[in-house]
Amino acid sequence: MTAEKGGDAVRAVDRALDILLAFQPEDRQLTASDLLKRVDLSRPTLYRLLKTLELRGFVRTFGEPQQFQLGPAIAHLSHVWASGQDLTQAAQPMMRRLWEQTGETVALLVQQGQDRICVAEIPSAQALSFKRGVGHREKITLGASGKVILAFSPEAETLLAALLPEEERIAYRGELARIHDAGYAVSKDELIQGAVAVAAPFFAGSTKVLGSLAVYGPSARVDEVRIAEIVALVLAESREVSKIFGL
Repeated sequence: MTAEKGGDAVRAVDRALDILLAFQPEDRQLTASDLLKRVDLSRPTLYRLLKTLELRGFVRTFGEPQQFQLGPAIAHLSHVWASGQDLTQAAQPMMRRLWEQTGETVALLVQQGQDRICVAEIPSAQALSFKRGVGHREKITLGASGKVILAFSPEAETLLAALLPEEERIAYRGELARIHDAGYAVSKDELIQGAVAVAAPFFAGSTKVLGSLAVYGPSARVDEVRIAEIVALVLAESREVSKIFGL
């Protein structure tokens, strides 16, 4: 019985993947009839699987008659996949230049769901320094490196609704608007007492934010004058990272 249930589960996954793979780049949306021409499923099975995919965010439904599009969960997987495709290696020259020019810790971060995660880091060689380590994650609403991603993300409102109480969102939206206009973010003492972070976003295409490039240092060294210098350097190098993905 267990083996049979396991086999049914595998078949269901296989069929669900067939549905997702039926969508082609030229398809803005498909009807159930369109999908039935591309997958070997009965109409009831198709609708049952589409409902599950919709609940998990892999498919969106709309219109009358009902039509289907790939959903935001696909974009998330694409984002995660793209972020790992040699991004850390490709960004090493930019990170290394920042590290040499600032003497501070340099990190590359990408969004994963409600978090931002460090995928590469070059720690400062100085005795007094801050570093978080590859794999470290925080909520995307916290710190310069997360906020600067959120400021350019089309998912910002959804994430704010999930992560912040309603009474905090108005002020936070104002902060994100200022970050968006400036093109960078600065945080002080937000996650670590005495730490200053400067971060700028990098993109794929003209608007799709992929992550952020950040510099961390102690406030004892990173004063307002030094912050302005680091901002200019981070903006320049984040633009170079974006060029990798065709900005």
